[in-house]
Amino acid sequence: MIHRIVFLERDSIRGEFRRPEFPHDYDEYPLTAPEQVAQRVQGASIVITNKVVLRGELLSTLPNLKMVACAATGTDNVDLAWCREHGIVVSNIRGYAADTVPEHVIALAMALRRNLLAYRRDVLDGKWQRSSNFCFFDHPIRDLHGATLGLIGRGSLGEGVARLAEAFGMRVLWAERKGAEKVGPGRTAFEALLRQSDVVSLHCPLNDTTRGLIGAAELRLMKPDAILINTARGGIVDEAALARALKEGRIGGAGFDVLSKEPPREGNPLLELDLPNFILTPHVAWASAGAMQALLDQLTGNLEAFARGEPRNRVA
Repeated sequence: MIHRIVFLERDSIRGEFRRPEFPHDYDEYPLTAPEQVAQRVQGASIVITNKVVLRGELLSTLPNLKMVACAATGTDNVDLAWCREHGIVVSNIRGYAADTVPEHVIALAMALRRNLLAYRRDVLDGKWQRSSNFCFFDHPIRDLHGATLGLIGRGSLGEGVARLAEAFGMRVLWAERKGAEKVGPGRTAFEALLRQSDVVSLHCPLNDTTRGLIGAAELRLMKPDAILINTARGGIVDEAALARALKEGRIGGAGFDVLSKEPPREGNPLLELDLPNFILTPHVAWASAGAMQALLDQLTGNLEAFARGEPRNRVA
């Protein structure tokens, strides 16, 4: 069989994509708008997507489709239930960002705990130049050492953050599922973790059980100087509730690398914030050069494993 492979958004990942070593025809597009998807995937047996949405209504029009290869760990853009029902293999990428995302998390935590943005703003405003002392102490500086980190989600990324945090001397707590009746070994009840943590970092997938996981009620449980970090998916947090909490000083700060809609062309409450205790980066925690190349290498491996009849990294 000669597979027809369509890569819908090649420019979303930088690096060398090694074409798989089995007979195939190949088309790639730098980017694909929603209205272009249906035409571009016609006749495809393998579709590669990063963030392009593939729902059952579209997939049902593709009689030759055998595999959806996600060029990412997250699969919330693919109709997994439809694929399972119709025998379509869906594979994702795993472990490629086990170093780069945790480093981004720690960088956000350090910048916020040490109030680097606030001090940088003061220097730019000339405050240091006017200081009567050799330094000034207008913003609290808190160490990571001795602080408590609450992790929600225990995959490779959460584990990576835990390793770095422990190296800094942090106490690490792992959250039990929200609403769970029992707390498993090595876990902390969800609400108790929010109350105890100085830094809370999210590392869970976006699905029906995690959408809106952190809302106004959860933010009220957090310490007034606690920091919330999200490098997972934007929809896990009620962004309007977070914006209000930051404006009202009800939590210490937040570092986000994701929003509920990306790119945020229609605006977002978090985009409107101009606060020294809020850092927003454009979904780049995963995007070190080494991590992107590892992703592309694993993607090729997923395609070749599927063609051998031994699909790996299956989510459907």
